[in-house]
Amino acid sequence: MSDMYSYDNNENNFENQYPEPSCPGNHNGGFHGRKPDEKMKKLIRKAGAIVLSAALFGAVAAGTFQGINHMSGARTVDVLANQSQTEETSQNLLKATSSATNNKGSLDVTDIAKAAMPSVVAITSKSVQEVEDYYGMFRRHGYVQQEEVESCGSGIIIGKNDSELLIVTNNHVIEGADTLSVCFADEQAYEAVVKGTDSGKDLAVVAVPLERISSDTMSQISIAVMGDSSKLEVGEQVVAIGNALGYGQSVTTGIVSAVNRTLDETEDGEANYDGISLIQTDAAINPGNSGGALLNMDGQVIGINSAKLSSTEVEGMGYAISINDAYDTIESLMNEETRTKVDAADQASIGIMGTGVSSEAAEAYGIPSGVFVSEVIEGGAADQAGITANSVITAFDGKAVSDISELKELLEYYKAGETVEVTVQEPNGNGYTEKTCSLTLGKADTTDSGETEGSSLSDYNSGLFDRQRNSNNPT
Repeated sequence: MSDMYSYDNNENNFENQYPEPSCPGNHNGGFHGRKPDEKMKKLIRKAGAIVLSAALFGAVAAGTFQGINHMSGARTVDVLANQSQTEETSQNLLKATSSATNNKGSLDVTDIAKAAMPSVVAITSKSVQEVEDYYGMFRRHGYVQQEEVESCGSGIIIGKNDSELLIVTNNHVIEGADTLSVCFADEQAYEAVVKGTDSGKDLAVVAVPLERISSDTMSQISIAVMGDSSKLEVGEQVVAIGNALGYGQSVTTGIVSAVNRTLDETEDGEANYDGISLIQTDAAINPGNSGGALLNMDGQVIGINSAKLSSTEVEGMGYAISINDAYDTIESLMNEETRTKVDAADQASIGIMGTGVSSEAAEAYGIPSGVFVSEVIEGGAADQAGITANSVITAFDGKAVSDISELKELLEYYKAGETVEVTVQEPNGNGYTEKTCSLTLGKADTTDSGETEGSSLSDYNSGLFDRQRNSNNPT
């Protein structure tokens, strides 16, 4: 205020600074040409003194107020700054706590792909199948020829022992394969063998001998890091890696749509997932992705990609086997003896006629799922082990079986004369009693036309299955 106004106690200065206002028509100043008397002058001096005092008081007050404001303002800024720092610290602590609690991962899809690609492989299986030619459909006895069929899938490197690199995949990826090859991240392919299978869980472990893998390939691959699928939450982001359509490794991403899902079977009926805990995701799971990795945002495997539902009404419904539910099975398969298919001349036989028990028959009549024994060949391995007709074989050498075709595939890896444990459910009038038999395998008759695969059993009549349907399925 002192910069805007200047005051002086001198009367002359006061009068000089504030001259008498002029009036229109009076060019000499004054009050209409009249000089004020002494009484008026005294009144003017008193009024000036009062105005000057008020002005001085205002100036002092203003200066004091500004000083207080300045001091108070600095303090206010300091307080706000401290408050801001406190809020920032709280937010950082909240973020840290949230990160530690939710553990949603800090990697992006690019990081995960780079880290996980070396632990995911492409699997190619080849098998010889009998195919009827086109013209055979119009003849009573069609011409059947053998063709080599190739299919593709994926796998995850889960460990190694002293002599083998171990890879987990789906059983339906390698089922029925005559030869297997595994292609690693460096695009080098090596022959592999089946280590163990569990058709009921749709899991299998294959092995590649370490001596066959070059040091250059070994330097470019890695063992996958396993996660905890029980911590998955709906809406959490996931990444799928696999050999989609056999074109090589590809990456898709999406979210966890649901957990603890179950499926009776896939649309094409290749695998039965009844009772298996599945993770549902909208990440694209295409043919060839089966056996590949489903990863969380920490790059850990939390599922094995296994199935996809597709139709004009369905979109974005892929499924993976929960890794927590697969741990025990994988560990068991990893520790099995590695087997290769034996020559046809050495293949073994159990010595029964039978067929698979369909899921419908098992549910409707309370029959165990497995291979129904319609007849026991006299003097054969089953007869000598005490297995009787109308029994149901549920496991062979520790491996669950649900169909005659599965049992025949297993026998391709065993030589005649080997002794194995067979789990059997025997009828006891009110139900079934389980027992384990030690069975010495007999020699298979490879000339018997009954070696062809039988159909699933679904009829049940007076406690006996239709033997006529089963009579051409010896094993």
